[in-house]
Amino acid sequence: MLFSSRARLSSRALAAGVGLGLVATPLALAAPAANAADPVTINILGINDFHGRLTANGTEAGAAVLAGAVKEIRAAQPNTVFAAAGDLIGASTFDSFIQQDKPTIDALNEAGLEVSAVGNHEFDRGYDDLMKRVIAAESASNPDGGAMWKYLGANVKPKATAPADTPVLDPSWTKTFGTGDTAVTVGFVGAVTEELPSLVSPSGIADITVSDIVAATNTEADKLKAAGSDLVVLLVHEGAPTTDCATIASDPASAFGSIVTGVNDNVDAIVSGHTHLAYDCKVPVAGWAARAVKARPVVSAGQYGVNLNQLTFQVDPADGSIDGLTTAILPLVKTPAYAPDKATADIVSAAVAEANVLGAVELGDLGGDLRRAKANGRDAQGAPALVENRGGESTVGNLVAEVQRSETGAQIAFMNPGGLRADLLGNNTNGYPAALTYRQAANVQPFANTLVNMTMTGAQIKAALEQQWQPAASSRPFLRLGASQGFEHTYDPTAPEGSRVTSMTLDGDPIGAAETFSVTVNSFLASGGDNFGAFAQGTARRDTGKIDLQTMVDYLEKFAADAPLAVDYTQRAVGVDFGDAAPASYLPGDTVAFDLSSLSFSNATDVKDENVTVSLGGTALGTFPVDSALPSLAEGQDPRTTIFDEVGRASVSVTLPDSVGAGVRQLVVKGAATGTEVEVPITVAAAPQATPTMTVTAPGSVKQFKAALVRVVVRAAGMPAEGNVKMTYRGTSVTKKLDDGVVTDKLGIFKQPGVVTVAIKYLGNATTSSAFQTIRIRVIRK
Repeated sequence: MLFSSRARLSSRALAAGVGLGLVATPLALAAPAANAADPVTINILGINDFHGRLTANGTEAGAAVLAGAVKEIRAAQPNTVFAAAGDLIGASTFDSFIQQDKPTIDALNEAGLEVSAVGNHEFDRGYDDLMKRVIAAESASNPDGGAMWKYLGANVKPKATAPADTPVLDPSWTKTFGTGDTAVTVGFVGAVTEELPSLVSPSGIADITVSDIVAATNTEADKLKAAGSDLVVLLVHEGAPTTDCATIASDPASAFGSIVTGVNDNVDAIVSGHTHLAYDCKVPVAGWAARAVKARPVVSAGQYGVNLNQLTFQVDPADGSIDGLTTAILPLVKTPAYAPDKATADIVSAAVAEANVLGAVELGDLGGDLRRAKANGRDAQGAPALVENRGGESTVGNLVAEVQRSETGAQIAFMNPGGLRADLLGNNTNGYPAALTYRQAANVQPFANTLVNMTMTGAQIKAALEQQWQPAASSRPFLRLGASQGFEHTYDPTAPEGSRVTSMTLDGDPIGAAETFSVTVNSFLASGGDNFGAFAQGTARRDTGKIDLQTMVDYLEKFAADAPLAVDYTQRAVGVDFGDAAPASYLPGDTVAFDLSSLSFSNATDVKDENVTVSLGGTALGTFPVDSALPSLAEGQDPRTTIFDEVGRASVSVTLPDSVGAGVRQLVVKGAATGTEVEVPITVAAAPQATPTMTVTAPGSVKQFKAALVRVVVRAAGMPAEGNVKMTYRGTSVTKKLDDGVVTDKLGIFKQPGVVTVAIKYLGNATTSSAFQTIRIRVIRK
C-alpha cells in the first residue's frame, strides 16, 4: 500500500530514511509499521433536540438513563465521542425552564457531552446569553451557566458592526484517540439552520449573521482534513422532513437536501436535528467510488432523549481511510433498560424538588381544556398519530392573545403558534372544572418573552395577517396567529400571495386601512420573528416589561379565581372562497355561492358547530351543514408542509332579497354552538330599471266647487308596476300606492275658476324607473 497525501510516516519508517526529499527503497516502502496497524474503532453517540427533558415519562428516558447509556457504552468502547446537533436547552420542561436550564446543563455535563452544534433554541435568550452565561464557566457571578461541552457554529459570525469584544463561536473541534502511529483524530463542524433569524427574536441576534451552511461546512472540513483529521463529522441543526431515506437527498433545492448533496467529500458523516424525526440513512456519494464505504451516514435521534444515534467507524490510522461502518438507532426506553446514572439522577431529583415548590401554586380553575391545533400525521417513529399543527387556529392560542390584550390595555393582540409548547389542561383527572398550576401554565409559554405594545394601521395589521403564509423556503408554509376577542378576519385560501385577507373587523366594525389601533404582541413577534416583519413596522412602540407568563398568572387571578375560566370556541379566522367564476357584484334576486373553511377547532373535545346560518340585515337566508373531519394525510406527507387551517367546511348558496339595496352588504355567518360570527362582504349593484308607461285619465273640465276623478295606470315590462304615485296641484300634494298598477283619486274640490295644472309622478322602485306627466283641468264657473 502506498501512502496517501495524508498518511502518517511511522517512526520506524523515518528511521529507515523514508521522508520528504529522500529516495525510498522498495524495501523501505514495503515495511512501514503504521500500515500494519489494526483499524481503530471510533464510536460516535449523537442526540438532538433534547429540550431539557430531564425526567422519564414512559416514552422519554430522562437525563439519568441517557447519561447511564452513554457511560455504559463508553466503558465498553473507550474511543467514544458523545455529540449533539443542537436544541439541548430552550423550550424545556418546567423542571429545567424555571431554573434557566441550569439543571440540563449540569446533567449533560455529567453525561459527558463533549461537543454540539448550536440550535435555534440556544439563542432563545439571545446571543449574549448563550456566550456569556450558558457557555461561560460557572462562577459566583455566573451561577446558571457552565456548559462544559464545546458549542460550534461555523455559519454564525459577528457582524462587522458588532462591538469589538463580541465573543465568537468556534466553527470546529477535534479529538484525538491514541498516540503515535495508531492515533486517529476526529473533527467536528457545527452549523445552525439558516432560518435562525426567523425562529428567534431578531433583537437577540442583532450582532451576528448566519451564513450558508454548505459553504461554511466545506471550508471548515477542508481545514480539518488538511490539519490531519481522519474523520470529519458535521453536526447540523437542520433536518429531514421525512424519515424516508430514499427521499432525503431527492430534493437538492430543499433546506436539508441542499446540505446532504452539497457538503463535499471531506465530510464523512452528518448528525442532524431540528425536525424531531428519527432516521438512520446512508446516502451514496459520487466522489467515494474508490472507498470501501461508499455511502455517507445521515442520522438523527428524533427528540427529547428518546434515542441515541450510534456510528461506529473502523479507521485505518495509516491513511485515515474508513474500512468499515455500522450505524444504529439505540432506543433508551427498552428492556432490559440502561441503568440510570446516579450522579445525574441526583441532579434531576434536586431540580424536580425545587421546581415542585415553584410550580405547585394554583392559579385558578379552567372550565375546559385549551389545546393547540392538531392534524393527522406521524410520530417520530413514522406511525400514524395526531400531531401539532401550527397552521391551525387553537383555543389556547386565542386565549393567550386575549390575555395579552387584556393585561396591556390593547385593542387587539396576536400570538405566534410556535410560542405555545403545551396544551393548557389543568389537573383534569376528574374532569372540569380543573385547577391550573404555575408549572402547567409555564409549560405552555417557556420563553419568558416580554410584551410589546404598539400602534398599527389597518394596512399593517392586514400585512401581518398576510405573512401567516410564510416565505417559500420556510420549514412551515403557514403559521396561524392566535387573536384576541373581538377581532375576526376572513381570507381566501386560493387567492394569490398578498391578497388573501379579504376582510377584518373589530367588535363587528370593519377595519379601514388608514385607521390606527393599539396592538400587543410578544417581543419575539414585535421584532419580526417567524417572518412577521409587519409587526416590526408598528409605531409608538413600548416594551411593557410584562413577561408573557406573568400576564397569564395575573389574568387567571382576575378571571379564574372565583369561577372557572370558560373556553372561548369562537373562530377568529374563517376561509371564504367564492371561486374563479364569481361575479364582481350581485343584483337583487341573484344567487350568491361560496365555500367556507376553518369553521372548527381540531381537537375532539372542542365544541363544534353542526350548521352555520347565513343572514343579511337580520334576516336568515339559509342554514348549511359543517364538515369538521380532520383531513387525511397521505403516505409520506408531512403535516408541517401540507396542513393549513381548513378544518370545518361548508358550502353556502343563498338568494339575495329583491329589496336589497345597492352597495357593500355584509352576509353574516354564525354558528350557534360556538358563537362564531364573521361578516362576508359582497357588493350589490343597482338593478337595471325598466322604463314604465303611465296612462292618465281625467276630465277636461269640472264645475266650480266640484272634484275631478283622476285615474293613473302604470305598467312596466308588460306588467302592473308597484310603488307610489304623487299628484301635486295648487300647493296640495297627494301620494297614493298603486293597486295592481292603478291609482284612482278625486282631486279638489276646486273653488277658484281657471286652469288647474296637475303634476303626476310615478316614484319608481328598485326595478322600475320613475315617470312624470302633467295634465290640465279647466274649472268652470258654476
